[in-house]
Amino acid sequence: MTPDELNAARDRLLPDVVTGGLRVLFCGINPGLLSAATGHHFARPGNRFWPVLHLSGFTPRRLAPAEQEELLTYRLGITNVVARATARADELTAEEFREGGRILTAKVELLRPQWLAVVGVTAYRTAFGDRKAQIGPQDRTIGSTRIWALPNPSGLNAHWTAETMAQEYARLRAAAESAAGDGFPATS
Repeated sequence: MTPDELNAARDRLLPDVVTGGLRVLFCGINPGLLSAATGHHFARPGNRFWPVLHLSGFTPRRLAPAEQEELLTYRLGITNVVARATARADELTAEEFREGGRILTAKVELLRPQWLAVVGVTAYRTAFGDRKAQIGPQDRTIGSTRIWALPNPSGLNAHWTAETMAQEYARLRAAAESAAGDGFPATS
């Protein structure tokens, strides 16, 4: 993909991968330019979302971004706090995050997933006005939907390795499994 093609994707909106009855709705910060250009969430090669999803046991194999619709068969989905594509998340304003939090709340009220998993605790803090939130389950709910803040899988998040991220994602998977009474597919 050329720099011009990537730049043309700036401000584009990326459709959600959602349906009713989701166990976990993963929520990114906002789409990057490659995601907006390809139409696939977490498309940047250095992003660890897809490997971590597999390592944590949510999917039986590592999916490619182009296979994102397959998540629905595992009752998983993807959305974003802010729909607008940018080269970097720091291009977003605090007001965009707060408005994104309002839109996300309405989306969750409509879809009613078991869990909302925000991948980026800073994005969660800003979108929901909870400056002290930490990684893990949150006290806040949206209706009956529980919320979990997860580490951001971006390659820029050097504080977390794929393995340590997978451990945290697996904690969410275990919580979702115990609440549902049935498991996600076993990893192979």
